[in-house]
Amino acid sequence: MAESRNVPLEGIKPIANRLRKLSIEMTTASNSGHPTSCMSAADIVAMLYFRVMRYDAGNPNSYESDKFVLSKGHAAPIQFAAMVEAGTISREEAMTLRKIDSRIEGHPTPRLPWIDVATGSLGQGLSAGAGMAMAMKRKRSGRRVFVLLGDGEVAEGAVWEAAAFASHYKLGNLCAIVDVNRLGQSEAAMLGHNTDAHAKRFRAFGWKVVVVDGHDINELEAAFAKATARGRKPTAIIAKTYKGEGVSFLKDLDGHHGKPLSADEVEKAIAELNIVEQEPPKIETTTNPPLKIKGKGMEPPAYELGEKVATRQAYGTALVKLGKACKSIVALDGDTKNSTFALPFAKEFPKRFVECYIAEQNMVGVAMGMASEKCVPFVSSFGAFLIRAADQIRMAGVTQCNIKLCGSHAGCSIGEDGPSQMALEELALMRSVPGSIVLYPSDAVCAEKMVVA
Repeated sequence: MAESRNVPLEGIKPIANRLRKLSIEMTTASNSGHPTSCMSAADIVAMLYFRVMRYDAGNPNSYESDKFVLSKGHAAPIQFAAMVEAGTISREEAMTLRKIDSRIEGHPTPRLPWIDVATGSLGQGLSAGAGMAMAMKRKRSGRRVFVLLGDGEVAEGAVWEAAAFASHYKLGNLCAIVDVNRLGQSEAAMLGHNTDAHAKRFRAFGWKVVVVDGHDINELEAAFAKATARGRKPTAIIAKTYKGEGVSFLKDLDGHHGKPLSADEVEKAIAELNIVEQEPPKIETTTNPPLKIKGKGMEPPAYELGEKVATRQAYGTALVKLGKACKSIVALDGDTKNSTFALPFAKEFPKRFVECYIAEQNMVGVAMGMASEKCVPFVSSFGAFLIRAADQIRMAGVTQCNIKLCGSHAGCSIGEDGPSQMALEELALMRSVPGSIVLYPSDAVCAEKMVVA
């Protein structure tokens, strides 16, 4: 049964400081990583893991747990530290951070089964979270999704594609927390500590917004209460924090991004954190059996000899047949459904179709999130426009998620429209993605059979 750990409020700050300590120790042991970025987020992560989120620490694929996405993936040690505190992984394993044979990588990946999507290429986590939230909402689940972003990464356009999407679809089960710690990698972030500017931007996109001191446990408690109240708007918590919080010689100082502490500095830092030690619980890991994707028999292609049928039209025909055979299949499109022939699926199965509008990066990110919720997404657009989401496609490969990308108007077939519409590079891109299979049909019969395959 998934449930909140519900640690008393006065117990959260000691947990946060233990998370800071372990993040420092892990990064020093690996001689690489981002301890100060972890330290700014420690109070937020402690609140989420030990008071706010419902989750089953022993069951990584519980169908009742809330989801957490660490979009600022360079702060991965703070998530690993929370897992140690919860008893999900051991301290010994956490201390193998960044070792070549370790599951504890420098940025989150699903090599750890409690992590659903790979992050760290900044700006992508909110799209994945929106996809998870949409899948939960459509299943009428009471679960929630929490996405932690850095203030530097909200300069990425994909964040605002996701913000518009979540507002349009009224994803009230989605909460974004922006860790406004002011400092980027090489200098201060664009808005510095101007939390009002961050708040105005999210409000302009139709979000419910709460501005807090990200190190004040009482303010965080009130903010998460508002975020988890019933409502149709997604919530953004804008948290003013400090890089290196808790240690005087690191706090709010430039030049420490991605720099582990020396052994002497570790000793001084831990002394300042005033740690109250507590032994993590020992939790036995269990897993639910994987959800089986059930399908029924399908009619074979039925075209007349000599009939001229575009491969994209055959894709649409096959997609409808698949939709009838398998309820796990969903379709996403970027305002091209009347050209990609995703439109017949949208008409036949409106509750399993997602119009993502002209925002291909977000569309692929949403598909990743939906795939983590045991949907099988088919994503369609012109091949040339899917290339816009090259980095999201790359991270989908790292995640090894079950998504299908269907690019129409391939190669130079749309020559009259000019080179901006021609997908001349998509095969080279897709062939480089780990675990990808590229299918290129020559006619309608091939197209149907390949879609089914």
